[in-house]
Order: sequence, then C-alpha cells, then structure tokens
Amino acid sequence: MTVRHFTPRGMLQPVPYHHIAVGTGTKHVHVSGQIARRPDGTAVAPGDLTGQVAQALRNTAVGLAGAGATFSDVLRLTFYVTRWVPEKMGDFMAGVEAAANEIGLPVPLPPASLIGVDCLFEPDVLVEVEATALLD
Repeated sequence: MTVRHFTPRGMLQPVPYHHIAVGTGTKHVHVSGQIARRPDGTAVAPGDLTGQVAQALRNTAVGLAGAGATFSDVLRLTFYVTRWVPEKMGDFMAGVEAAANEIGLPVPLPPASLIGVDCLFEPDVLVEVEATALLD
C-alpha cells in the first residue's frame, strides 16, 4: 500500500500533522478507540494525559500490527480528549513524542483531529485514539 502524506502550500502551517493523505490499496483497517489500558484492563497512567496518550498510541500500534499494518499505512488519526483546553497541548504532544520512536509513529503525524469531549466511557479515561489505515 502506498500512503503519501503532505501539506500543500497555502494551508495552515506549522501544525504537528499533515493536512492530506492519499492512499492506494484495497484493504481498509479501522482500529477502534484505544485507551490507556493493559490487556488485562489495568489502567495505565491514571490522571496523566501524557502517559495516557502514549499508552493509547501503543495500543493502537498493537491493533494495526494485528491487521498487518503500521503507522506508515495510516491515513487518519482521531483523538478524543476529555475536558480539553488548549493549555493541555504540551502534555498531549509530550505523550505523542514519548511513544513515537518506539511504535514507528511519524512526526509530523498523518492527518489528525483532536476532539474535546466532556467524558469518555469511564471517568479515569482521558484520551481515546482511533486509526484508519489502507493496505494493498
């Protein structure tokens, strides 16, 4: 599969992600919302946005690998963050940076959206990550 990420001139820059992804392939991979939990359900980094972002991305990498994909195949990421305020961006990006090399997450990121929400399904969950990839 080929995914090409880029940001054309004339679009907002700098941002920590590319604005455009063009993918060619036939197999779609959708990784459901991943949170900061170990496989046994144990919470990782309670109350720590940085730690939760890193763990949710690690879990996303496991899901991608299970489908034969990596972050290089990802067309789009969506992040849901509870009680979002712009002042949290430093902690959020620290989580991305903490996991990036370990899981092969390119920086700048693929096209991404960060959506602030009041809450997720459990009160200790601060962030959820979804990924869409495309394979040949």
